[in-house]
Amino acid sequence: MKRIRLTPLFFRRIHKWVGLILGLQFLLWALSGSVMALLDKDKVGGHGGGMSHAHPLPAGAYFDVAALPRGEPVTGVILRDLGARPVYELRSAKGVRLVDATSGALVHVDEQMARDVASMMNEAPIRKVSVLAKPNLESRDHEGAMWRVDFADAENSSAYVALDTARFLVMRGDTWRTWDFFWMLHNMDYVNRKSFNHPLIIFVAFGALWLSGTGFYLLFKSFSRADFRWLRRRRKPVVTRSAA
Repeated sequence: MKRIRLTPLFFRRIHKWVGLILGLQFLLWALSGSVMALLDKDKVGGHGGGMSHAHPLPAGAYFDVAALPRGEPVTGVILRDLGARPVYELRSAKGVRLVDATSGALVHVDEQMARDVASMMNEAPIRKVSVLAKPNLESRDHEGAMWRVDFADAENSSAYVALDTARFLVMRGDTWRTWDFFWMLHNMDYVNRKSFNHPLIIFVAFGALWLSGTGFYLLFKSFSRADFRWLRRRRKPVVTRSAA
């Protein structure tokens, strides 16, 4: 087996190819960072409609929480709005259920309710409603099953509503999708698009460190003293003749 000699020529060859590979990634970093900086931050955030989902609870008598049916131990109770309708959000080991806060009747979260909640955030016509068993890339910051409500607007917006609680989760549009694609290129997380602390980017970081180290080493191996002779040249003394 031929022994590998760690000569300057060996390091120069490896340095060249590693520099090419990392140089392409540096180019992607610069490109993706520039695109993300140029995109409209309000459209990226999904708040272009400028509408709020929160509504003040109406005044009046509310159903007694203690009188609610007790099928299982309740671990938490939240009084909140569902549009202009006050509801109790009851949490137990079996999940979450909604109860009308004025009548005590069970509230079923169906497609029409998902449409109503999503329409509070976007006034555009609804094109399609579907159910997701688990979050997709656009709603990856949330958990559980959810409704996806697609709108027929300029941004092709999609609203996500929790399947069990009918809570509005997030709104995404084409501008955000563009930003998310370049964010994926920027943080090199090609699967989940949310982490900048993963093995691939750590490997690239150590590759850049190795590239700078070998480049510093090759800097001294690429020059000799002869290349710097011009710095040591001295001017010849000028001889002046004095007048006789």
